[in-house]
Amino acid sequence: MLSHGSAAALMRIGYQRYGLIDISTLTPSDRRRCGIEVHRRKHLRPEDIGTFERIPVTSPVRTLIDLAPRLNRMAIERAINEADKYDLVNPPQLRRALAERSGEPGVRILRRILDHRTFRLTREELERRFLPLARQAGLPVPLTKQIVNRFEVDFWWPDLRLVVETDGLRYHRTPAEQARDRLRDQVHTAAGLVNLRFTHEQVRYEPKHVLKILSDTARLVSRP
Repeated sequence: MLSHGSAAALMRIGYQRYGLIDISTLTPSDRRRCGIEVHRRKHLRPEDIGTFERIPVTSPVRTLIDLAPRLNRMAIERAINEADKYDLVNPPQLRRALAERSGEPGVRILRRILDHRTFRLTREELERRFLPLARQAGLPVPLTKQIVNRFEVDFWWPDLRLVVETDGLRYHRTPAEQARDRLRDQVHTAAGLVNLRFTHEQVRYEPKHVLKILSDTARLVSRP
């Protein structure tokens, strides 16, 4: 069956290496052909094997596991998003499938990426990590959990007219949640507020980026 990059290319979730076709087989064989890389497997689960457009191919989950060690993080996330877009497998389904597997490098890589993207901080942990960054950026102590323009906001500097929202990012936010976020941002902008939005993942794993954005914004809103 097609696998790895060739399976990904067939399913439109990635690219195969130029001039090389990836094939997986459970049958021991020493036969080699130019332009074909044979991946000999000792075992594949029944759910790892399927067809796509009547072509034998590894399943989307199996293909993403095989691809993960070959790709950088951006390319892996793009493949996950494409698999979701084409209704092959969505991130929650993928994460559940990975929970039943262990010991493979691709599984560990995908788990780490998915868990980062769905990472959430408790309210106390969020404030413990975010408030020092705001202080380093030169911002005064904000008000927290205030109602601004009919919406509850996470951090609010009324004198600077600055709002910061934080999201526990999930791959599958409902349309209603997405629409509410857009409405909230639009209302704040229309009222003349500076509105920033960070994910919990950024606050936890990318504090330097958060600090830079806050510092640049602090200089902007402090101008007379």
